[in-house]
Amino acid sequence: MTTIHAERVYRGAAAAAGPLLFLDHTRRISLGEWVVVRCPGQADRRGQVIDAGTTATVIQLLDDTIGFRPDQAEVVLTGQVATAVVGEELLGRVFDGHGVATDGLPAPVGDAIRAIDGAPINPVRRAKPTDFIETGISAIDAMNTLVRGQKLPVFSGPGLPGLEIATRIVEWARAPHDEPFAVVFAGVGITARETRGFVERVRASGAMPRTVLYINEAAHPAVERLLAPRLALTAAEYLAFECGMHVLVVIADMTNYCEALREIATAREEIPGRRGYPGYMYTDLASIYERAGIVRGKPGSITQIPILTMPDDDVTHPIPDLTGYITEGQIVLSRELHRRGIDPPIDVLPSLSRLMGSGIGKERTRPEHREWSDQLYAVYARGRDARTMAAIVGESGLPAADHRALAFAEAFEREFIGQPEGRRTIADTFEAGWRLLETLPREELLRIAPSTWAARDAAKAAEHR
Repeated sequence: MTTIHAERVYRGAAAAAGPLLFLDHTRRISLGEWVVVRCPGQADRRGQVIDAGTTATVIQLLDDTIGFRPDQAEVVLTGQVATAVVGEELLGRVFDGHGVATDGLPAPVGDAIRAIDGAPINPVRRAKPTDFIETGISAIDAMNTLVRGQKLPVFSGPGLPGLEIATRIVEWARAPHDEPFAVVFAGVGITARETRGFVERVRASGAMPRTVLYINEAAHPAVERLLAPRLALTAAEYLAFECGMHVLVVIADMTNYCEALREIATAREEIPGRRGYPGYMYTDLASIYERAGIVRGKPGSITQIPILTMPDDDVTHPIPDLTGYITEGQIVLSRELHRRGIDPPIDVLPSLSRLMGSGIGKERTRPEHREWSDQLYAVYARGRDARTMAAIVGESGLPAADHRALAFAEAFEREFIGQPEGRRTIADTFEAGWRLLETLPREELLRIAPSTWAARDAAKAAEHR
């Protein structure tokens, strides 16, 4: 803990509302200060100052408030702010949403102690992301490429496998040039079953030695959801900017984080914004998302993939809407593809990576990556349009080119987006895409340059020699 003031004790609180405790006439209060609340005959409760006013102080309790009597409470302001142990020693460990080890091993000593309320990266100090990260998922690597230092959210929906995709990314992600690489995962409000499955998968895959897990389960206090992402990012910042590692931070589920934010705002009787969420939710989300990036003159990087569940599959809902403003694109999951058994059910048409152009091409992926992916997009979009038209006029009423595009769309979803065989390297992804394009007449593939076809033909001829 970082000490900011001497310890002070107050006896009796003015009021309590849900997880919030209100004190009157406090002095030398600091935002984020840790608090211990004691009541006769009950276990000590933890808390944190979330509003330091001139006349009243608001404390957010992090433990159950059943049986709590504010008038009998003894409130100890510790004079310390929330901190976390950081260091390479944390790799391979599992912690709860408070940073307490839950894997049966001793608490880590670590290399340093850092305050968890870090600041977004100064835009002047940011370096431009340019290096491709291979996730092993073709729909991302080929069509919506993840670039080192980017923040690229996954927009899921109720019942869709958002956490499953997060698990695969943790298992499969690779740095482009075999540099030191780590994954920090923050589970926010996930179930005990999801926790067990996730931890078992990561351990079985062999990714555990390069992974740090912070798990806040649904049964834990809701206010703990606000701490878990910040603990994860604090650990990631040390690994990236002090240890020189390239760190991928996966946070699931940001919708649970925002629900906790709304719950706290309601208890504080704040004036609600859109759909009851606090008006400062945009700023709060930015304080998390903007901690990703590359800092000039510093080794390492932080790449962030937040997973969020869109209520009612509504992309205009405040959570995905505000997230889309802050981040650099989105990966959108499709309920229709999921219903048809396409796994992972990523809809590449509404998905977008705004930094894709910086991370692909010669010496990064393939020289032809842009025109190749543009051609896949074009034919697939035409096939989707043909599918809609066929539902109206029947397939027999479609022109021959639309018939081919419709067949291409079916094969693209089944053989390219779907990955029953598991992880694909970028070379496997390109080969899968080329096989599909080569089923069509070349005169219809206007986005592929003749020189690219010549290089493709030469490469195939060399393979058969």
